[in-house]
Amino acid sequence: MAPRLLGRLAYGSRYDRVPWNQRVYVRPGELLVREAQWRWLTRRAPVMRLADYQQLRPLKAIEEFLSCMMCGDSRQQLLFSPGGNGWRYHVVRCPACGFLYRNPGIRPERLGDLYAIGYNTFLTGKYAANRQRRYELTMQAFSPVFDEGKERRLLDFGSGIGLFLELAEQRGFDACGVDLSPESVAQANDRLSSVPTYLGAPEDVPEIAAGGFDVITLWSVLAHLPRPLDDFAAFRRLLAPGGVLLILTVNARSTQLKAYGPAWNGFTKNHLMFYSSQTVRTLLGRTGFAGVAFAPHYGDTVEAGTSRLPGDLVRRLRRNVELSDGGNMMRVLAFADEEAIGRWGGGPLTVHRLSA
Repeated sequence: MAPRLLGRLAYGSRYDRVPWNQRVYVRPGELLVREAQWRWLTRRAPVMRLADYQQLRPLKAIEEFLSCMMCGDSRQQLLFSPGGNGWRYHVVRCPACGFLYRNPGIRPERLGDLYAIGYNTFLTGKYAANRQRRYELTMQAFSPVFDEGKERRLLDFGSGIGLFLELAEQRGFDACGVDLSPESVAQANDRLSSVPTYLGAPEDVPEIAAGGFDVITLWSVLAHLPRPLDDFAAFRRLLAPGGVLLILTVNARSTQLKAYGPAWNGFTKNHLMFYSSQTVRTLLGRTGFAGVAFAPHYGDTVEAGTSRLPGDLVRRLRRNVELSDGGNMMRVLAFADEEAIGRWGGGPLTVHRLSA
């Protein structure tokens, strides 16, 4: 209640018609306040050893305690305990590299428990309403990588009910998908005419394990992976020379996260890890990728031209997202090798070269 009252005192009613998730990007001074708020939080949160942290948390059958997956530091800073509708977990920060992750996390062999029943219903409900528009906007942001799929192989990892595979099929890709939800895989295979979807992990499917993919996509999947280093080393092996990997995930530098804390919409029931542009660089560099490019995410309605914001506020929102790296989603294009950088790294994309 206090933040809303302070906002009312500072801004009056001028921004009442601006959607709540956009106000943090358009109200004057908001970015400075939220950055200061985040620095205060991360400096104030006590740093504790993993052994001490373990004494504070009960461990469920499907859970395990973790050290930082990015740098290996075992120290923890507890920042948030988000939850709702019968679920709750704890989000910690690595004091060495700033990586945010759920601790306790989910044991890899029990990850399927999160998706075994009813997950396809979630995907086809309210969540799915604008998914394909988001995919289209992201493909446009990384043009021309996705403009033409003829004679190019594509793997959609975590393909759900096939919403993206439908678009890949339309663009001519020789595509396939893989997912952990039996119900989602069955539904995808029912609705797609020529694109197969497989149940399980890539290494369990001979057609996928053979590799040779020109494109791998992870749409809102990265935050769900309990062993990202292992997974991304496998993705790198599956890519053909000149191949690229696309990631869309929640952004751990989001201004909305800094503003709303445990109420941030990136903290959902099945999310395990939360990446920034810096920690995703670490992940890609450690798993053999040669370079990475980012495309700012301004919000689907702004990018689609359907936002009700006046033009001056749209321009302010875009500028503030770029200045803060604070869009609520992060869009990443990873390049397997120098051949990929040479082929796809031109135009408006700024490629950051990586080293292990």
